[in-house]
Amino acid sequence: MSTVEFKNIRKSYGAVEVVKGFDLKVEDGEFVSFLGPSGCGKTTCLRMISGLEENTSGELLIGGELVSAPGKNIYLAPEKRNVGMVFQSYAVWPHMNVFDNIAYPLKIQKIKSHEIQKRVEEIMEVVELSGLGERMPNQLSGGQQQRVALARGLVARPRVLLLDEPLSNLDAKLRDKMRVDIRAIQQKLNITCVYVTHDQLEAFTMSDRILIMDQGIVQQVGDPSEIRENPANDFVREFIRQSH
Repeated sequence: MSTVEFKNIRKSYGAVEVVKGFDLKVEDGEFVSFLGPSGCGKTTCLRMISGLEENTSGELLIGGELVSAPGKNIYLAPEKRNVGMVFQSYAVWPHMNVFDNIAYPLKIQKIKSHEIQKRVEEIMEVVELSGLGERMPNQLSGGQQQRVALARGLVARPRVLLLDEPLSNLDAKLRDKMRVDIRAIQQKLNITCVYVTHDQLEAFTMSDRILIMDQGIVQQVGDPSEIRENPANDFVREFIRQSH
């Protein structure tokens, strides 16, 4: 079971509250996008799932396991949460070839070399990088580098895959293709995904459900057609209208 559950999650930096308390359960195998303008708190939510940020209050569960609950003095370190993360910047290491970039999480876990070989080859096939293992990052296109980052996030077979604006550095044509490809990979692997974006087209074409945030407050959660047809308030209505 690879669910993600927020229970009255809040996050503050000093006196500034950037996530103002909400409840959400991302179901096993579901693709949920956090959508909203810059600074609304969506990336902070992603970082709390990963463990890179600790929630100030409330409880966070992954796969039914309580991973962060300040009130109970519970905080599971990022490396123990078994989540994969894909960043906006790719974060592909320039001194490592494609194979070694993808294999890195498995080497950290001290997986045996024959198992690393098997897993890396499997995931390279899934993300359509077969045969490119010896190439260096500077020999790859932007789309191929993003696939390396995606493969590295998936190779350790995480419970949840987190994606933070992963397509924003790609040109429009490549973004269109990668949207389709990421969704297809997610469905093929049946992995739970939480995806952060300010791009409405990405959210509405890729997601099972969308969570719309503004100023740290969840404005609406629903499937794409529900949000389009029945915006919850004036903010959502105007936000959606601006994209058309």
